[in-house]
Amino acid sequence: MAQAETTAPEAPVSNLASEEEAAKFKLDPYLVSLMLHEPFFSHVLRGFDKISSDSVPTAGIGVKDQNVFLVWNPRFLAALEPIRVRGLLKHECYHWIFKHCTARKQDPHKLWNWATDLAINSIISENELPEGGLIPGQSLDLSQLEDPSQKEKWQKVSDLIESFPKNKASEWYFAELSKDDDVKETIEGSGDGEVVFMDDHGEWGDMSEEDRQIVEGKIKKTLSDAVKKCDRAGQWGSVGSETREKLRSMVSDEVPWETLLRSFCGMTQRANKRRTMKRINRKYPYIHAGIRANHTASLAVYMDQSASVSTQDIELLFGELNNLGKKIDFHLFPFDTSVDEENSIKWRKGQKPPAVRSRSGGTSFHVVQEHFHKNIDRFDGMIVLTDGECGDPGPSRKRRAWVIVPGRKLYFDPHSNDTVIQMKGRSDS
Repeated sequence: MAQAETTAPEAPVSNLASEEEAAKFKLDPYLVSLMLHEPFFSHVLRGFDKISSDSVPTAGIGVKDQNVFLVWNPRFLAALEPIRVRGLLKHECYHWIFKHCTARKQDPHKLWNWATDLAINSIISENELPEGGLIPGQSLDLSQLEDPSQKEKWQKVSDLIESFPKNKASEWYFAELSKDDDVKETIEGSGDGEVVFMDDHGEWGDMSEEDRQIVEGKIKKTLSDAVKKCDRAGQWGSVGSETREKLRSMVSDEVPWETLLRSFCGMTQRANKRRTMKRINRKYPYIHAGIRANHTASLAVYMDQSASVSTQDIELLFGELNNLGKKIDFHLFPFDTSVDEENSIKWRKGQKPPAVRSRSGGTSFHVVQEHFHKNIDRFDGMIVLTDGECGDPGPSRKRRAWVIVPGRKLYFDPHSNDTVIQMKGRSDS
């Protein structure tokens, strides 16, 4: 059975400028204004081809021949207040930055379009958005709908969006919109070519994998340049601190903490050599026994007992240690202002992460260092799981890794034998 087409409300395109006003509209002054007041978005927009066209009802971005372009309807933009033109340009930049038209595209596409708009409009000031835009926590303008049955359908959509919190990811809004079949059918059933509540996503065409990789490389390069420029100048305009951190993480070339941990454990391994006739001696084949090297390591793992080191942090660390080779032994020592020898554990691959919490006092890295140096012949290196908030214990005679729990940092500069590993929670990855 063919599905009946649903007519969507068209609040954002109900008031268009006249042809004469549109002919006078120029985008350049707004680009200059962005350069002065919004340097981040100004830098991003420099990489866009800019096209004025009445082929789209409002505005949108697209990708063609590995190039990104911004297309806008001059009658739509000419009717907006200057501050709302600026908001619309920022909105389109975010679509590009967050890869909504490349890597993160999802089906059904109209539902995904709505979800991306809801996510983006959460981080742009409402007074900058064109009227009728999709904003979590706000109802839709249904005043133009006269058919009671259509209005009832869209009222359900409106109520759902009004119940949404702000600052969720596009995938979250997409999942929530998908839960209700009526809502999903109403949005997906709106006529092709119609623009619902703000910008046009009709140019989000399919790309080959090769084109996608090239375009995403351009995105990261443009974004990286913009982030570095704004950080150097200390000028981000209206981009909030939380969004700045997200943008920095998107262009960061830092090595994942799990990789750093595996690398540290690998570097502490020693080769135990023994002669065996089962291996050929390269210098004197079949005359002398060859040498077999057995790589092993024994690491002391000191776990900070302060409340800021959670059970989840312990599970994250030992989940990674469990992925390491069978030849590494880990000896776990809880500590606060002293090292707890009584509750120490010898832990090897395959065991469950130990949820040890035997103390709850203060923290001293000096007692850890003293304990390690007293037992230095037993261990090839040490790992300290901690919040980092304590004084410098001085240099270590063997390799030492400071594994810092999410949201904290080491209070002092590391020494030459130190490796600092900043953990991230699973939700931060």
